[in-house]
Amino acid sequence: MYGPRTDWVQNVLAAGAASLLIGGKEIQLECPRMVRKQDIWPLLPAGTKAPPGVSGESELLRMDLRQGN
Repeated sequence: MYGPRTDWVQNVLAAGAASLLIGGKEIQLECPRMVRKQDIWPLLPAGTKAPPGVSGESELLRMDLRQGN
């Protein structure tokens, strides 16, 4: 897990976009923002488990798929 103060997260926030390689496919992401786990966890599939040390107040990086992906 990357905390909100890590260089990687700060760089993504400053750039306003990022790409992620998943299964050999590059996914373009935009609109990075920090959100509290308790505010977004209900959007995930039922039964999704939080990694150890992640509480409801933990800040997580959320991004949107760039249109045209």
